[in-house]
Amino acid sequence: MANPRRSSYSILVSNNQNPDSISNNNNNPFQIQPQSLFQTTTTTVSSSLQLFLKKPHAFPFLLFFFLLLTWVSLRLQHSAHFSSPPQFLTTHQWSAERDGGGDSDAKVNLVRFAAGYPSPVAKDGRGWSVDPIALALRSGISGGAVNCASVHLGEIRPGGVRGNHRHYTCNETFFIWGAKTLFRLEDKAVDRGYAEVTIGADEVAVAASPHGTAHALVNVDTARSTFFMGCQDSIIDYSNSTSDFNVWKDL
Repeated sequence: MANPRRSSYSILVSNNQNPDSISNNNNNPFQIQPQSLFQTTTTTVSSSLQLFLKKPHAFPFLLFFFLLLTWVSLRLQHSAHFSSPPQFLTTHQWSAERDGGGDSDAKVNLVRFAAGYPSPVAKDGRGWSVDPIALALRSGISGGAVNCASVHLGEIRPGGVRGNHRHYTCNETFFIWGAKTLFRLEDKAVDRGYAEVTIGADEVAVAASPHGTAHALVNVDTARSTFFMGCQDSIIDYSNSTSDFNVWKDL
């Protein structure tokens, strides 16, 4: 004979059971969730790659991969290096950096260039290298030395002056660099008798002083030294009267 209490208890449990649990119990036990499938695939690929790299024939593949990365890196550096415009200074930029006189570079027979690469005087990252006489001729500067019969290399410390003289028997070409420097050249067509410009510390300049024309270099920098090279196309005998000294009293 069936126990009525047991039957009612079974029915009560069945009626109170959570539908979600029933649904979960009816799921396919072999069904794989998407997240589990992704993790399984990733693990399999990683294991296969590790196994492949341990084999000897993986070396050519690795070598090719590193060579490809090196080539791509060099191409990117090359493109970035040459995509920037050359650092030539416009007349407006030159005028903004000049402190003395407000004269144009043409009035002082001077041409300036950016000292950094790329520049007409700096062909690669090592820095600039020039032939002063050839550079002056290529830059359209006239009246300079036709050869270097006499060469002078010098330093001008802050506040110092070089030149301030006039040679009657030689033409001279200058190459100037290193610091903020004022270059003055005699010009009788100007009321004050000279023109002058200031060369920036980040620039190099070539200038020419024809025979019979006074010139001077003044370091107007607060810390750096000016350096210059002077080429004269004849040897000057300073014991005779072929030169005038202390031409400008304000220097």
